[in-house]
Amino acid sequence: MNHQHFVVKNLSKKFISYKKAPGLKGSFESFFKRNPVEKYAVSNFDLEIQPGEVIGLLGPNGAGKTTLMKMFTGIIVPSDGEVSILGHKPWLRAKDFRKKIALVMGQKSQLWWDIPAMDSFELLQKYYEISEKNFKDRIEEMSSLLDVQRLLHVHVRKLSLGERMKMELMASLLHNPELIFLDEPTIGLDLVAQENIRAFINKYRKEHGCSIIITSHYMEDVYALCERLVLIMDGKKSFDGPIHQFENILGNEKVVTLSLDEKPDLQSELLRVLDPRWSEKKKTLEVRIKEEDFQNYGKRLFNELSIHDFNTEKMPIERVMKTLMTNPEVVSRK
Repeated sequence: MNHQHFVVKNLSKKFISYKKAPGLKGSFESFFKRNPVEKYAVSNFDLEIQPGEVIGLLGPNGAGKTTLMKMFTGIIVPSDGEVSILGHKPWLRAKDFRKKIALVMGQKSQLWWDIPAMDSFELLQKYYEISEKNFKDRIEEMSSLLDVQRLLHVHVRKLSLGERMKMELMASLLHNPELIFLDEPTIGLDLVAQENIRAFINKYRKEHGCSIIITSHYMEDVYALCERLVLIMDGKKSFDGPIHQFENILGNEKVVTLSLDEKPDLQSELLRVLDPRWSEKKKTLEVRIKEEDFQNYGKRLFNELSIHDFNTEKMPIERVMKTLMTNPEVVSRK
């Protein structure tokens, strides 16, 4: 692997749709005159990834995440820009390129529903031209890590969602790819299954040194797996940096949760500047305090309110994401 491991410059994807007037008349007129409408799903996107990096690709629905993943893996062809991934242009779908990447989509299955997972694995062995020894070693290694040895010969349709996801991961990693794309890998799974999948991905990556790009709506996936975050908003890259830097986009603040017996006056001189949020059910008050003001406001809160418990934490990434989705210009000012 070299400096061309993953380089994307000015990547854009334009889609063309056609406007039609409503009703039968509109349908008839569209036969003779079509009105094209252009929309850029991705615009002038740059990204470089080093070998062994784990990148979280974040953004609201419709921001362009899936379009990016499809261009990175060669499923769709870019409208413009330069792409070099593992020394290849993905959309040419060269056999050598396909042997070096893996795409895992939490909402789509690549396993045959009515046969055991092991039968699908053997088909993939032939497709990727994996030697018998390597195939047996890989099956043994991954089935042991995922604790699914007893399930290899069970029909896929009889497996739980979490068990099927484990088999999907095995199928995608059989050929020992250098670059792995994970699109919502824990979607729909219960908490235990999510933790198991994250633990496997972390251990696998450390042992094999592969690069990973992950999209997820579960922030725990991001915290557990990613070192660097890339934020895409309306098809454009809005942020690219370490996860701790992303958390500080809204300022160097802490979230303080206070347990109270009754709701305080949220418009008081003390509270109104701290973005107060009251939970009637939990009887908790949440406020935001800049680190440099923490000591001063902390003393005032304890003097003016009847507090019997409290907790502090950094600005959670979920709140940063929600703020950016409703107020995207915040990130552009940083």
